[in-house]
Amino acid sequence: MTLTKESAHALASKLAPKGLAFIDGKFATAADGATFDTINPATGQLITAVAHCGTADVDRAVKAARRSFDDGAWSRAAPEFRKEVMLRLADLVRTHREELAVLESIDSGKTVIDCLHEIGREVPTFFQWYGELADKSFGKVAPTGENALALIVKEPAGVVGLVLPWNFPLLMAAWKMAPALAAGCSVLVKPAEQTPLSVLRLAELAQEAGIPDGVLNVLPGLGETTGQAIGRHPDIDIVSFTGSTEVGGYFLRYAGESNLKVIGLEMGGKSPFIVLDDADLTDDLIEHAAMSAFWNGGQNCSANMRQLVDRSLADEFAHRVTVRAKAFRVGDPLDPATNIGAMVTAEHQTRVMGYIERGSAEGARLLTGGGSTGPGYFIEPAVFADMTPTMSIAREEIFGPVLGILPVAGMEMALRIARDTDYGLHATVFTRDIDRAIHMARRLPCGTVSVNGFSEGDVKTPFGGYKRSGSLARDNGTEAMDQYLQTKTIWFSTARPSAAR
Repeated sequence: MTLTKESAHALASKLAPKGLAFIDGKFATAADGATFDTINPATGQLITAVAHCGTADVDRAVKAARRSFDDGAWSRAAPEFRKEVMLRLADLVRTHREELAVLESIDSGKTVIDCLHEIGREVPTFFQWYGELADKSFGKVAPTGENALALIVKEPAGVVGLVLPWNFPLLMAAWKMAPALAAGCSVLVKPAEQTPLSVLRLAELAQEAGIPDGVLNVLPGLGETTGQAIGRHPDIDIVSFTGSTEVGGYFLRYAGESNLKVIGLEMGGKSPFIVLDDADLTDDLIEHAAMSAFWNGGQNCSANMRQLVDRSLADEFAHRVTVRAKAFRVGDPLDPATNIGAMVTAEHQTRVMGYIERGSAEGARLLTGGGSTGPGYFIEPAVFADMTPTMSIAREEIFGPVLGILPVAGMEMALRIARDTDYGLHATVFTRDIDRAIHMARRLPCGTVSVNGFSEGDVKTPFGGYKRSGSLARDNGTEAMDQYLQTKTIWFSTARPSAAR
């Protein structure tokens, strides 16, 4: 079936999303009956009320997760079993991809086309890849003398809290759930309060795939209540968080004030898109420039809206990027012809519009876009020229469809401005000179450098940030699974065997 605008709306009208927590293999209301509303960003209308989990619900889920971890039905199961279950889950996601895509689109404002791509291809790939990795992670034997045998083994770390952002609800769930489950951990997942519905549906599919009760728990709620209760819980061993730098700091504080749990952080960014003077301004480069800033409505931690372009190319670049920005279609996220959907909430729309207004007030020249429309939370993609390094739009994370062009005089100036930030998540460099590309990649203090094309890599490559963009933990690659494993040394003292009799 190929989704059309009509079929997507028909499917949306038939959905009956669950607004309940998923704890110990069952859906449940919050212990105190509390709920919050989840709103369709494209219409401003209520979708459903959702259980707002408090401290009692988190405690119940942690007890279920600890019991399931200690009884070993998942944590000590043969890795082949975990692999089979995760492969079944990948297949179930593929089977239900259109339902999940429409559900996520109405809950997040993302275009159904983006949701369908992420859920139909990327999400099941993560469950499949880490499922396949479950029986391919080996320990080591350390070199010793004849009087000892030293084994270095990897064991699941225990109970893990996974705190998700709202911009890629199911994809970020897969990024974290897949390696944690493959490692043998039991998990609590807190979806963002703005976008809980698709993750709750994923919990049903995981149960159908064969995840034992208590191994996967989904706890919707607000960050200051549910998130804080997870961060402070004394029986959670690890928290992996993706979201803002400010909230990442809270989780470090929660850990310090509770049980010193391990905290993995993937946070904000102010990523540069660098075009050196030898780059060819091809259609492909312009497309990468536009998509790096406007993909997912700019609601992306690695968005390259800070575009540093050599002065010799800046005018032509600005003209062509402006033409491309005007071609984006903003509107109904369930229409496959739409390129940019809605901002996730009315509050976020107001925040982004504030940056657009500030950009003009501080002297940047608005070339196109920047208007807002309703009844949903829509913003036309904005392109600014004549941006300078000290402007708010050049220094602060906007998380919306805003692209700023900053002319630079040569490679070293581009590098100096690109490095002048508190963040270090991503960078893109366009140049035809391999030596300059390598020089830039080595000097840019960020977790991913993409050369001659905007890319975050794929499931095989670790993703995370330097400085205020993250911690030493990484999502994706084998490195992601490492953060959910403990390393243990088992040392055998051996004696010379007695002579045979």
